[in-house]
Amino acid sequence: MSLRLVGYIELPAHSKEGGFDHAAVHHESSRLYVAHTCNDDVDVVDSNSDRFVRSMHGLKGVAGVLVSDERGLLFTSNRDENTISVFAVGTEEEIVRLPAGMRPNGLAFDPSRGLLLVANVGDPEVVNSSTVSMIDVGRKVVTGTAVLPGRPRWAAYDQGTAAFYVNIADPPLILELDARTPLKMRKRYKVPAKGPHGLDIDSRGRRLFCACDGERLVAVDMGSGETRLVGELSGPPDVVFFNSPLSHVYVAVGTPGVIDVFDARRMKLLETVPTEKGAHTLAFDQKKNKVYALLPGTHRAAVYQDERHREL
Repeated sequence: MSLRLVGYIELPAHSKEGGFDHAAVHHESSRLYVAHTCNDDVDVVDSNSDRFVRSMHGLKGVAGVLVSDERGLLFTSNRDENTISVFAVGTEEEIVRLPAGMRPNGLAFDPSRGLLLVANVGDPEVVNSSTVSMIDVGRKVVTGTAVLPGRPRWAAYDQGTAAFYVNIADPPLILELDARTPLKMRKRYKVPAKGPHGLDIDSRGRRLFCACDGERLVAVDMGSGETRLVGELSGPPDVVFFNSPLSHVYVAVGTPGVIDVFDARRMKLLETVPTEKGAHTLAFDQKKNKVYALLPGTHRAAVYQDERHREL
């Protein structure tokens, strides 16, 4: 066994049909931020006590949530109003709200340069509306926009390569964008599975972990571009997190409602942990070794402790 259920966090009831989207932990302040999309809120949780603190209101269709431990910032993509917001962690005071592209979703941040990449899903009826926007957070301005070859899903940043990585659903690609020359594409990695969705990075091993709608988890070598099948998934996935010390990969699968846990060293499935139907998103606290699964049916978060380290 790897993940042990240790409890639940009760979150506010849904105000309309829908549920949760992305979530992220700010480790220094022990704050877990959850996009409660159907409420237009971000729910704030104390990850020391695993108790709900309060909700941040007025974020229409909030989808993406990202934190910067280095800069003490919280970012949200507000999909129903085509904006992003920047907040100070802890006080949750909104610093600025800026326009993004059409239906912003994925977020990635370069803390050394203060650059926020926003992956805009767009509208299939609007030509060239799938884009990425680059925002200079210090200057509080959008510095550029580029059209993508297809609809983006999630994004990530790697300090070692000074690059942003963006999943493209169709054609199935991962794009590498140079942070030193924002919006300049360096590489295209072809993904051998339908619908790249969740994305996380193993910076030390120089690998990208990509969970695909075709029910495959693949690893992409960031140097050679070589891809390798990590394993088959229990269904179409969404969020992925990589636990570097344990070399575990957690994949949220909304249908049937499980977390697939993989050993990235041995490239094998360790276990499949039941959550709840529709639970397609996770958060990971790397300092406390805890995984949070957001449960839309019961408006709760399930809290798991990864105890594999006790066996090592």
